[in-house]
Amino acid sequence: MGGCGKACDHGAVAVRFACVTTLSMAPAEAFDLSLSVGAHVASMARARERAISRVTSDVLGLGDEITWRAWHFGVPWRLTSRITVFNRPQLFVDEQVRGPFHRFHHEHLFEPLDGGSRMTDVVEFEAPAAWLGRIAERVVLASYVRKLIEERNRYLTAQA
Repeated sequence: MGGCGKACDHGAVAVRFACVTTLSMAPAEAFDLSLSVGAHVASMARARERAISRVTSDVLGLGDEITWRAWHFGVPWRLTSRITVFNRPQLFVDEQVRGPFHRFHHEHLFEPLDGGSRMTDVVEFEAPAAWLGRIAERVVLASYVRKLIEERNRYLTAQA
């Protein structure tokens, strides 16, 4: 049978955006800092985000999974992500494997610049709950998630 049911989205992504940040550190240093559990926790202090699963190192690597707990919209959330692509120092990808999103995919790209690097975050996600989720994506989640990424990137910039 060649068709797909209502759940098939034919590859469409509900929300996709990119954030570009210039850092005054080499791509390898920016890459490692972006994979640091400690840096992530510090950058998300406002959301009281913390790692609640056991990790063997402060810097995540290919295949590593980590569960985060954070407060967003006055509600505690748990999200487990896995590093699914790892090409140091150019690219890594983290993806939600358990959590509130139907799908969450975050590419981190690093390019050398004179005296530093350009970091590009490409984020794609879909909320659960069909049409209600689509409304939440457009009304609240798209700008909220973008602001979280920008907040993390301001922290990383300050660490350079």
